[in-house]
Amino acid sequence: MCQGVLFPSVSLIKVAIDLSSSSVSLMVVIMFVTITDLSMAAYCPALHKTLSVFNPLIVVNCIIMGRAEAFASSNTPVRAIADGLGMGIGFILTLILLSGARELLGNGTIFGALLPFKGFELALIIILSPVAFFAIGIMIAIFNKLFKMKREGDH
Repeated sequence: MCQGVLFPSVSLIKVAIDLSSSSVSLMVVIMFVTITDLSMAAYCPALHKTLSVFNPLIVVNCIIMGRAEAFASSNTPVRAIADGLGMGIGFILTLILLSGARELLGNGTIFGALLPFKGFELALIIILSPVAFFAIGIMIAIFNKLFKMKREGDH
């Protein structure tokens, strides 16, 4: 009776691990980056102060590379290259749009030059990190709405 449960369970675990290997490896990288970041904060505060901004970038890079790997593993090389270029250009444009809006509304500057707006009060909360998540959510909602309207107009 135990064999009837044990063998299918082991087979299912092997299939589940194969399907989620990129997710598992991503979680392992995130775990090690977090452990390293917390260890630096505890034992090398000066180094942590200098390098702490780069640690989350490692995780973001792993997410982007994992997504690219997942697409490339199930598509032709030409489609994978086109997808990589499209995702890269989209990522760059999103960063430029998001950082430009935050710089303009939060600091009142573009490329370090102060813009003379009369009666414009800076919203310093906009330059905080959590607001960027809300801004990305708003950008995604706007783009989804625009693309939905375009798709409905094509029919």
